[in-house]
Amino acid sequence: FALVFCPMAKHLKPVACCWFRNDLRLHDNPCITKAMELVAKKQCTSVLPVFFFDPRSFGVTPFGHLKTGAMRAQFLLESVLDLKSQLRGIRSDLLVCVGKPEDILPSLLPAGSFVITQEEVTSEELKVDALVSNALKDTAKLVCEWASTLYHRDDLPFRPCWSDMPDGFTPFKQKVEQKCKVRDLLPMASSGSLPLAALQDDRWSYAFVPTFEALPWKVPTAPQPVDERCALAFKGGESQALKRLQYYLWDSDCIAKYFETRNGMLGGDYSTKFAPWMALGCLSPRKIYHEIARYEKERTANKSTYWVIFELIWRDFFRFFAIKHGNRIFHLKGPARQAQWWSDDQALLKKWKEGTTGMPLVDANMRELKHTGWMSNRGRQNVASYLVLDYKVDWRLGADYFESLLLDYDVCSNWGNWVAAAGLTGGRINYFNITKQSKDYDLNGNYIRHWVPELRKVPASRIHEPWLMSLEEQQKYDCNIGVDYPAPQKVSGGGKGRSG
Repeated sequence: FALVFCPMAKHLKPVACCWFRNDLRLHDNPCITKAMELVAKKQCTSVLPVFFFDPRSFGVTPFGHLKTGAMRAQFLLESVLDLKSQLRGIRSDLLVCVGKPEDILPSLLPAGSFVITQEEVTSEELKVDALVSNALKDTAKLVCEWASTLYHRDDLPFRPCWSDMPDGFTPFKQKVEQKCKVRDLLPMASSGSLPLAALQDDRWSYAFVPTFEALPWKVPTAPQPVDERCALAFKGGESQALKRLQYYLWDSDCIAKYFETRNGMLGGDYSTKFAPWMALGCLSPRKIYHEIARYEKERTANKSTYWVIFELIWRDFFRFFAIKHGNRIFHLKGPARQAQWWSDDQALLKKWKEGTTGMPLVDANMRELKHTGWMSNRGRQNVASYLVLDYKVDWRLGADYFESLLLDYDVCSNWGNWVAAAGLTGGRINYFNITKQSKDYDLNGNYIRHWVPELRKVPASRIHEPWLMSLEEQQKYDCNIGVDYPAPQKVSGGGKGRSG
């Protein structure tokens, strides 16, 4: 194929710059649509697609974790390179830069240009927006397009100040389902519809393809190999996302039994596994919605097909909840502004992170997260409950650790779920009885044995509470409690901590 270049450096005509962030796709992308409109209206003559590996995302957080861990970084890198390939397929390209956008963008754009990007809602991203806008004030206009949710923000039945948006999911869902319609998909960019801008800054080149090692790590970080025990070998990018959508609906009909399987923990098909691709915008929620609508029309419509849409509405809820409450979703007291005592016991935190708490279901899930970057929804609820309601460890430490490791890290869903797990949103507190949950959702202990090999010989009657085994049973099943596998630690209040 041949790239379509517009000689920007010679004529210095305005450029439509598509600054990709968490919208790494061609389909249903408002930023691409806006760029095509600017070209069609002759307000710009060419398009500059660009992505920045921002050093701020590759440092260490105040809680001591890598902000972007190795597995999440690898998935991001794969997604960016797939976007580059997709753009080249329509005779465009993607400029990939390592650096801060506010430092680089002004040198790439002639006066009168536009920088189009997905609108974000949380403080770190909004600070970057402000820095970019200020840096571009004499060069280009920053245009933010809403692109991240199933229901468009402008279609919601709430006041602009969000004061009447319910803080509970059920009334939110009822209102949006009654009063809102999911918009149609936007048209795809066609070959040649994004005439590629020539670069006027010799420091940058479309030919640059970063490696994992070239990412702006603040501390040396090695790539993490794929663990053969993983539920699914996730690979980043829009092309992989669309393959998964095709498989889960049309190739396997897994969606038709989603409601019955969604609480599983072992294997690739108990849940959609769309979340990692959605987190980076490789897969549009509207694309999922309209594909399900087609599936319901052509094959079957049941509680399971609806329940996938139900989950998409949960994702919307947390994004709009974050807009309403702002930085309070990150604060110790949460949106409810509720002061309570929290431990910062590093020994307990380490047990939880390493999967050595002595509670088999918690340990299996935490080991899966550590080695794969993935954990089931059922697992996330249980491990969060155990950390904050049993160990009483500062909930932000758990949220921050998840941010580092989860392939599907989404700032609003992650921090919204954690602050809710801590009971700081004004709703009910969901305490999970770990042993009961283990028996309910892993009755035979297959998931536990998959991730906790110390318990591989322990029968189903004991695997959920191995500390109850007699000495004879411990010898018989080759698992000495306190030696081969820990006993759960009883935790009492007091000691060092935080009270907000």
